Amino acid sequence: MSLRHALLGLLSDRPASGYDLLKLFETSLANAWPATQSQVYTELTKLADAGLITVAAEGARGRKEYALTDAGLAELRHWLTETTPVQHARSDLLLRVFFLGVLTPEQAREYLRWLAELSAAGHDRLQAVKESVAWDEDDLSAHGRIALEYGLRFNAMRREWAEWAADQL
Repeated sequence: MSLRHALLGLLSDRPASGYDLLKLFETSLANAWPATQSQVYTELTKLADAGLITVAAEGARGRKEYALTDAGLAELRHWLTETTPVQHARSDLLLRVFFLGVLTPEQAREYLRWLAELSAAGHDRLQAVKESVAWDEDDLSAHGRIALEYGLRFNAMRREWAEWAADQL
């Protein structure tokens, strides 16, 4: 996934300002694809220059509201259906597990306990998002809930696995 496609996807739901898009990132996409303010605004400029979005309205203090163009929707659909997702197989967290043998058993257990706590905190953070968002019946909310559930289950699984692994040592 790229920031470009994340922004196109968010704009497929409704027009939004850069500020609105940043807030959507914080509440919905940050766990899957985080972005900074400068990255979002830089990418919005590139998308507008490429004709994939347009400035639909301008307000006070230079506030711009962006809308998806037909070309932008076509690009988003192409990305969703014609490109293979990149499957990141690298995990710094898991790579360390392979080499825990160079530590004392207590240090290794401590790392795994830390990983369990990290996963529990991630689960709690996502649970708070789930409870704080005013979910609608629109596509973005429906699919956002599905993606959020993935994060909840992943963190729960990783916590359970790390606790199990610590018991193995």
